[in-house]
Amino acid sequence: MTEPHEHNESHTYTPDVRLIEKDPLAHLLRVLNLEYHGDVTGEDVYSGESMHQPNGRVYGGQVLAQAIMAVGRTVDPARNPHSLHGYFLRAGDIHQPIDFAVDRLRDGGSFSARRAQAYQSGHAILSGILSFQEVQDGHELQAAMPEVEAPENLPSTDETLGAIDHPVAAFWTRQSAFEIRHVNPSIYLAADSARGTHQAVWMRARGKVKGDQLTHRALLTYACDQIMLEPVLRGIGASWISPKLSVASLDHAIWWHRDVYVDDWFLFVQDTPSAQGGRGLGTARVFQGDTLVATTAQEGMIRLP
Repeated sequence: MTEPHEHNESHTYTPDVRLIEKDPLAHLLRVLNLEYHGDVTGEDVYSGESMHQPNGRVYGGQVLAQAIMAVGRTVDPARNPHSLHGYFLRAGDIHQPIDFAVDRLRDGGSFSARRAQAYQSGHAILSGILSFQEVQDGHELQAAMPEVEAPENLPSTDETLGAIDHPVAAFWTRQSAFEIRHVNPSIYLAADSARGTHQAVWMRARGKVKGDQLTHRALLTYACDQIMLEPVLRGIGASWISPKLSVASLDHAIWWHRDVYVDDWFLFVQDTPSAQGGRGLGTARVFQGDTLVATTAQEGMIRLP
């Protein structure tokens, strides 16, 4: 891989929370609009900035979505991403730009493969492989969507956390580009007393998205990182406010099966097969209407005294 694009050390910024709260979806789309720096010794290099995060660290779903957008600009637009496998290597700083180096591994008759690495201050924070495929005919088979309560009948995250005066509550509500509605009682403020390992969650972007499938699939990846480890927390009897809870994403995989449009409701059907050694694995099938649009999995570090 090439050396990352060099930035002036004075190039730091602080996201304007007032502008984010005015239109969080528009802000997210701006963050995904990367700047191209050219071909650097055989790799395409892009750079971008970050969404606001209360803890000052780059949100993993954001850097994944940015990597998808960077790689997509090096692939024939007739080919859409169908799989991503990425590893989170270091925590990122939201006040520093992120560079994305894209290596064009192969363009075959139907598939294109790319490697992408994200850098900050000369260090890799994400490494991933993505594959793209042109539209082709084939046999159709999919898992059935379960029957769950409609999103219109469920409380939103805004209703659950909106009245709480705390930076994290504001991030999940006023600053979030997605509306979230849990079919099961959420674990924001209290653990699941039954310690179940299954949950279902509805999501939808807070406005219309005019982009192509590359953009919609990147946004789906951005959205899913928010909840992927919740089944693990449910199963071990933890909530997001459990004292001394430490959570960090380690890796992420997603397979896009069919077109998705994130400005309409889509459903995560989630579970966890295992937690051990300070790690837990979350899995999800993503449905829109009766259609299975994606499958995703994430392992994370979960430490709880």
